[in-house]
Amino acid sequence: MQEISSTLVRTLRDKTGAGMMDCKRALEETGGEMEKAVDFLRKKGIASADKKAGRAANQGLVGSYIHAGGGLGVLVEVNCETDFVTKTEQFQTLVKDVAMHIAAASPLVVRRDELAADVIAREREIARAQAEGTGKPAAVIEKIVDGKLEKFFQEKCLEEQSFVKDPAKTVGILVKEVIAILGENIAIRRFARFKLGE
Repeated sequence: MQEISSTLVRTLRDKTGAGMMDCKRALEETGGEMEKAVDFLRKKGIASADKKAGRAANQGLVGSYIHAGGGLGVLVEVNCETDFVTKTEQFQTLVKDVAMHIAAASPLVVRRDELAADVIAREREIARAQAEGTGKPAAVIEKIVDGKLEKFFQEKCLEEQSFVKDPAKTVGILVKEVIAILGENIAIRRFARFKLGE
C-alpha cells in the first residue's frame, strides 16, 4: 500500500473539512488520488449524515441575501459543530444558497414539526372540502387529503422544498450532501424573510 503523506491528508482536509483520520482512510482506499478521495468521502458521508444529526451544532453563520434592488431580504442561521467548518468554502456557499432559496421560495418554516397545529388543521379542512366535492368514497377522500397535505409540506417547509438551483434535490438533501463533505452535523436553525411593504 502506498504511503500517504501528511501533506496530502492536510490538502484533502482543507478541501473537504472532513476529519484527519477519515481523509487518511479515503486516500488509502483510493490510492492517493485526490478527486477519488473526495468522492469516497462524499459517498461515505451521505450514508452517515443521518447519524450526525443528533450531534450538537452550536457554531455556524448568519447569512443574508438581498434581492430586487433592496425590496426583498433574508437572514438565515445555519449551525455546524466547529468554528473550523464555518470557514470552509462549502459551508459558506451552503449558507448563501439557502438564503437565496428562501428569498425565491418563501417557505413558512424550516421543518414540518414547526408548523402550528391550527395551520395544519386549516389545510386539512380545505383539502377535505375540495376532496368531498369529487363524490369519491370516504377511504379515497382520506388518501386525497393526506396527499394534499404532503404537497403543502413540500411547498411550505424549507427542508422539503425543491432546491431552486437544482430542483432534482430538496434543500434537506443539499444540507446532507454538505454534511457528507464536511463530516459534521449541519442544521438550518431559523430564518426571517422581509419583503418591502409586507
